[in-house]
Amino acid sequence: MTNLMKGLAIGLFPALLFFGACSRPKSPLDASTIIVWEQEDAQVAPYIDSVFSAFKKLPENKDIQVVRTHYQTEDLRSQFQAASLAGVAPDLIMCPSDTAGLFAVSGFIRPVEDLIDASKFNKAVLQAITLDDHVWGVPVSNGNHLMMFFNKKYAKTAPKDTDELFRFCANEAKAYKLDYCIAFDMGEPFWLAPWLAAFGGWPIDNKTPTLDTPAMRSAVNFYLDLKFNKKYAPPECDYNCMDSLFKEGKTAFIINGDWAISGYQKHFKKDFGLALIPKLSSTGLWPAPMVSGKYFMLSSGVKPEKLGMIKRLMDFYTTRDNQIRQFKELQRLPALTEASKAPEITGTEVSRVSMEQISKGRPMSMATEMRAIWDSARNYLGMATSKKLSVEDATRKMQENAVQKITEMNR
Repeated sequence: MTNLMKGLAIGLFPALLFFGACSRPKSPLDASTIIVWEQEDAQVAPYIDSVFSAFKKLPENKDIQVVRTHYQTEDLRSQFQAASLAGVAPDLIMCPSDTAGLFAVSGFIRPVEDLIDASKFNKAVLQAITLDDHVWGVPVSNGNHLMMFFNKKYAKTAPKDTDELFRFCANEAKAYKLDYCIAFDMGEPFWLAPWLAAFGGWPIDNKTPTLDTPAMRSAVNFYLDLKFNKKYAPPECDYNCMDSLFKEGKTAFIINGDWAISGYQKHFKKDFGLALIPKLSSTGLWPAPMVSGKYFMLSSGVKPEKLGMIKRLMDFYTTRDNQIRQFKELQRLPALTEASKAPEITGTEVSRVSMEQISKGRPMSMATEMRAIWDSARNYLGMATSKKLSVEDATRKMQENAVQKITEMNR
């Protein structure tokens, strides 16, 4: 057993006990039931259920049941690992690509290139789920990237660069007596990646962490300046906090993912604004959000006799019509190339801005090393931005800790 597998088994021991205690002989119905776990926002669930319901109404699927269970993002990762080790994993999970590398190396998911026509999907979204010459998931949407949202009640147009943003923050934002000018999740390195790129860096080079760099130090100092010097952003604010500030009209701008588009459209209506993350004036570089998509990943424990109906479900979910409908209802760009060219999609302002933001992004790596990089960056980023460590010490420890974790993982 590799250190990676040992670590999973030890770290997930309580969950393994739970799954072991709850496992039972499978009923005859299990052969015609597809179990799906997902980690979507609440407003996405009705769409997923509607597609599953339409699938079951087809004559050839009348005996198939599709059971969906929701988890928070990190819970989905840990629960799927535990269930896989216990031999009771769901048939499918629907999630971004960032955990696929760990699942693939651990043997929890199986490649899907024999089940799909890869040429039908957008190249970038397929690249983000490809590792060691295998495709590890069926693309459901294209993007999963960060963008800027703004409240048109305060700003009629979005700032094109940070100089313009900061002028607004220093003037109009104060006139409106906003709590803050801009909010985003400064504790999560996923939100740091675009700014890191704008300073000329990136968190990984092939499979090597690149965290102790001048670019990283500049990005962290940029955060400190926003929080404590300019006071344009809240000093402590997680995802729920930033989302609440924006929805309650206490901040003019927010950086959030494409998954939030439909919810903000419904909430703000005519005051909904969508734009690119502004160019960093000090470097002249555009922030580059990580780009991937959402995917179906297939458990390696699925019995061969179930593959046919699972393939039918994945094919149905990603038909041209359903991809177009997904965009109309959720504002998520299609993973299917044919659907992405449909006039219903290309003719909208949302798709134009979203595609332009994707063009400035970079594919998210699904290398297993990213997990160590995320965890290490998250820990020491928090220490730096709460002033518990100097920026220099924090970035040095980020790198050292990530390298150590990767070394232990690969022994």
